[in-house]
This record gives sequence, C-alpha cells and structure tokens, in this order.
Amino acid sequence: MTAHRSHRAPAAPVQRAAQLVGIVFLVAGVLGFIPGITTDYGSMTIASHESDAELLGLFQVSVLHNLVHLVYGLVGLTLAGTAAAAHSYLLVGGAVYLVLWVYGLSVGPDSDANFVPLNSADDWLHFALGLVMIALALALGHRRPTRTSGTGAQR
Repeated sequence: MTAHRSHRAPAAPVQRAAQLVGIVFLVAGVLGFIPGITTDYGSMTIASHESDAELLGLFQVSVLHNLVHLVYGLVGLTLAGTAAAAHSYLLVGGAVYLVLWVYGLSVGPDSDANFVPLNSADDWLHFALGLVMIALALALGHRRPTRTSGTGAQR
C-alpha cells in the first residue's frame, strides 16, 4: 500500500499572515455585536458619529463599522488562497487603513462626515494596522515556498 501525498503546496508565510489578519478582523467584527464586550451596546446606531457603543470600552463602533470588519476579515481569508492575492490584500488593505487614519484625523468626531464612526483610539489603531499590514506584505513578499524532496522523486 502506498501512502498518498498531497500535491498541494504548503501555504506561503504571506498567506498565513493574511489568514491571521483576516481572523483578527472577523473576531473584532463579531465582538462588536456582543453586549458587555461592547459598552453602551444599546446606543449603537447603524452608522454615524452618534453611536456611543465602544468595543472594549475604547473603540467607537456602529453596525456599519462592525460589518466592515467582518467583510475585511472574509476578504482576507479568501485572498489568503494564493500568495499573490494575500500579498495584495496586506499591501492594499494596509494602504486603505492608512487613508482611513488620515480621514479620521481630518474629520471632527462630531462631524456628519464621521459616519463610520471613528474616535481617536480608532484612528491610532488604524495607523498601526496599516503599518503592520504593509510591513507584513513587504517583509513576506508574495513568493511561494519552494518544495524540497528529501529522497528524490517518488512515484
């Protein structure tokens, strides 16, 4: 009896990073809908700066904000399927978060333009996320790991 070997290449480090980032976003999105973990849950709005709900009592959230986290997480898990797509997710996604950071700093917390909503803690978290995602993309590249055979070709 011969052992069957998988012909599937191992995931590249960039794919694992995209999976991890995707899971973090999914967890944040789910936690944003859990009363207690999200303080002032009853004041959560669909969108707008008038939502007083805060994830972990720190990050201002709304239904829209939580849904964005869930979608970002699902996109990350989906794009982790190939090294090139995972690299793009981390690079482009990180850039989007840096743009969101600038946007958050530019609009006032009580402005109608603050529809996500974002507070100062969100702004600085977006800055850190953007930098980390871009750093992961650049450090890990989009190369596939090379296959090595310990005993030569087996048929």
